[in-house]
Amino acid sequence: MTVSRLTGALDSGALVLPEAGRIAVFRPRAGYDLSALPKDRVQVIQGFRPDHDAFAAAGYDTSVAAQGDYAAALVCVPRAKAEARALVARAMAATGGGPVAVDGQKADGIESLLKEARKTGTVGEALSKAHGKIFVVTGGDFTGWAEAGETTVDGGFVTVPGLFSADAVDEGSAALAAALPAKLPKRMADLGAGWGYLAAEVLTRDGVEELHLVEAEHAALDCARRNVTDPRARFHWADALSWRPDEPLDAIVTNPPFHIGRDADPGLGRGFIAAAAAMLKPSGRLWLVANRHLPYEAEARARFREVQEIAGSGRFKILAAAKPVSARGGGR
Repeated sequence: MTVSRLTGALDSGALVLPEAGRIAVFRPRAGYDLSALPKDRVQVIQGFRPDHDAFAAAGYDTSVAAQGDYAAALVCVPRAKAEARALVARAMAATGGGPVAVDGQKADGIESLLKEARKTGTVGEALSKAHGKIFVVTGGDFTGWAEAGETTVDGGFVTVPGLFSADAVDEGSAALAAALPAKLPKRMADLGAGWGYLAAEVLTRDGVEELHLVEAEHAALDCARRNVTDPRARFHWADALSWRPDEPLDAIVTNPPFHIGRDADPGLGRGFIAAAAAMLKPSGRLWLVANRHLPYEAEARARFREVQEIAGSGRFKILAAAKPVSARGGGR
């Protein structure tokens, strides 16, 4: 368990907390046990809405960004290496040079991060447990680890490190955009809108009067606000699985995620399909792109009366579904 590494670091003296001052905890996932830390001193810094809300509900001071200075910090290593390095740099700056504990799984690159940290700063003994490691940085110049800054990809879209498809337009999203009809319904949503590519494509079609961009990652939604400046766009920092529009929608597009960290979870995509069905009018439509191997057809047929594959390749499939079973007034 991750908590065992954190508790072990505190019990062994590898991590010594200052007697006073706030403790920043960067990017912990829901379920990460912070009980070894003094709760009244902890600020959780998390921009992914479901995780942010989980810690807020547990009574933690929670923010999407670091605020001021801290006495110590904990970095929970994310999947993207560039983001992990940037978080360590941010934590070192916010604490004035540490102590900063860095905790992560081997599958998420903690070993290589430890090797680089030892070359860059003062690092104590690393503790290994449960397929991961925790180490503590107490000095060094990590300014070179800071964010590389925003990137502009084809089409003039702005992205930042750590986002899905941060270096280029996602091929699946491009395939879905190409498969959409020339005219679309009036009121639409893009579930899991990311930094806004698919939404921008939707807004080039005739007929659209309102488009809701629903995105759980705060940094991605910030980019989407810059990339999609059309006044018909509405932006929502929200979990697509639980967000609901004020009025039922005419249509939805989505390129749903299918990973939690490095673990594939097709249940996420199935959840997006179920959520979409609950948001639509009885005559509503859903367009979805997915990797070819993902088993979404059964869920789509359980939630919609009409389902067909309208385009695809060896890698992707584009599903079009219509007439949701669960729509208001839309029973069988």
